[in-house]
Amino acid sequence: MKKCQPYLFLSLLWLFAFQLQAQPATPAWIRINQMGYAPAGVKVAVWATKNADLKINRFELVEAKSGKAVLKKKAGKSFGAYGPFTQTYRLDFSDFSTPGNYYLRVGQVRSPEFRISTEAYKGAADFALRYLRQQRSNFNPYLKDSCHTHDGYTVYGPMPQHTRLDVSGGWHDASDYLQYSTTSANATYHLLAAYRDFSKVFTDQHAANGLAGQNGVADVLDEAKWGLDWLLKMHPRADWMFNQIADDRDHAGYRLPTKDSVDYGFGKGTGRPVYFLTGEPQGLGKYKNKATGTASTAGKFASAFALAAQIYQPVDAALAQTFRTRSLSAYAYGLAKPGVGQTASVKAPYIYAEGNWVDDMQLGAAALYQLTNDPKYFEQAFQYGQQEKVTPWLGADTANHYEWYPFHNFGHYELAQKADAPSKAALISYYKEGIDRVWQKSKGNAFYHGIPFIWCSNNLTTSFAIQCYLYRQLSGDQSYAPLEQACFDWLFGLNPWGTSMVYGLPAHGDTPVDPHSSLTVLHNYPLDGGLVDGPVYGSIFGSLIGLSLRETDEYAEFQSRLAVYHDDASDYSTNEPTMDGTASLVYLLAAKEHESAQPVKAKKK
Repeated sequence: MKKCQPYLFLSLLWLFAFQLQAQPATPAWIRINQMGYAPAGVKVAVWATKNADLKINRFELVEAKSGKAVLKKKAGKSFGAYGPFTQTYRLDFSDFSTPGNYYLRVGQVRSPEFRISTEAYKGAADFALRYLRQQRSNFNPYLKDSCHTHDGYTVYGPMPQHTRLDVSGGWHDASDYLQYSTTSANATYHLLAAYRDFSKVFTDQHAANGLAGQNGVADVLDEAKWGLDWLLKMHPRADWMFNQIADDRDHAGYRLPTKDSVDYGFGKGTGRPVYFLTGEPQGLGKYKNKATGTASTAGKFASAFALAAQIYQPVDAALAQTFRTRSLSAYAYGLAKPGVGQTASVKAPYIYAEGNWVDDMQLGAAALYQLTNDPKYFEQAFQYGQQEKVTPWLGADTANHYEWYPFHNFGHYELAQKADAPSKAALISYYKEGIDRVWQKSKGNAFYHGIPFIWCSNNLTTSFAIQCYLYRQLSGDQSYAPLEQACFDWLFGLNPWGTSMVYGLPAHGDTPVDPHSSLTVLHNYPLDGGLVDGPVYGSIFGSLIGLSLRETDEYAEFQSRLAVYHDDASDYSTNEPTMDGTASLVYLLAAKEHESAQPVKAKKK
């Protein structure tokens, strides 16, 4: 018996040691930008845990192929709790610039692999254009079929009610099939600006109709032209302007656009209502919007047409003249009725409730000044800019849906291009003030995230990153470069959920696979390049009509009262891609690709 005791002791000791090993370590995660990082840019990851007592001192950057640590650094200060995490740190390795494939390591915790490369973002802007082509109405190149060819029948107009008018074309707004002038004109402007500012990053792989094949025109300009052609139909003469096609009667279940069977009172498939922009409250059912004017929509038309006139002047003078004429008439249409033109609904209270318009008229006037060199447009644009120096959502905790749209004011940047020194300094200061408001909210958390978690928060994040970029271009000030990069990183995985918010980008990453879309629900078609709405406050998710999850939540452990995100087809609040958000992302991705090879050294904030 005594001879057995040592063996029993050793057995018990081995079992105890095994149990200690089997105990799971406190979980921790390292969030990265899955797209990678530019050699000369800001490079930051976030380490996070749910153990408030767990601290870290150092981290390592490890070459993926060799397993060799190429950089060892102090982790810096703790940023404490954020969202689902109780402890967070920023891991800054910006001073390392050697291209290659790497991962970060803290103890036994390692990040996914990523690359440092001048080509980290190469082709990404072109990739996002796939979603826009897929959203085309009339001829749809993805489905190789046509839809909504009978649009539409007028409502609210000065012409007889239900007058037939050809307004086919354009893009479906999101995963439904409504079409809005306000989002389409803004999207068109972003695409035109992306072509103007970063033409070399775009390729020509598609014809004008969106099918594969080269036509000697960059695909981004083809896509902008698709938007312009529709805008011409929505502003067919100086005294006519239309605000939207269809309404929320569209929300009648999953179906492909080519099989849209909703009856708006004209017969199934025979056309949809096209709303005349009156500048007064509208709504064909229980709900009425609070429109006060036409300027918010008309200003967007004016800016898109004016920029188009500048771009097409060297290659098609007649077309450029058409855009010039329509820009001038659109601007006059806005001058006639200052105020906001909101979208209209029938079944539910959800609309694009724009609350500002001077930013739209500022951009319209600035674009006309660039086009005509008429100083009256500079003066008008500058006065509009004085009325709203900072886009109101910047630094706020919440806002109504699309209340302050567009989410950044391109007008300050465009006007500053040809401004005198004092005026330029003033315009730059307006950008800086708005950026600093967000910085004050973001600097206390490891993700540097100061964007309110309202519906379409990813669109706000994209726009804010663009504003930071435009500010840097105007001022040369690199102070907010880490904040700008944090917004970009957030969209591609450096967020509490560790997922990219863009379908299929990057190809090897964790990206949405179950977006709210008939194309994926019915046929599992990919929505390549589509930017999803993004996280919302838990309180918003709990209050929206008809929201529930179809499947088990794979991100359950990362949800919090602060914000939720679900890669679930039923969650239209966080996982529905939007056309205009994706168009803004095209501009941002093009800027990042253009800049990734530049020897810019950002200062740390």
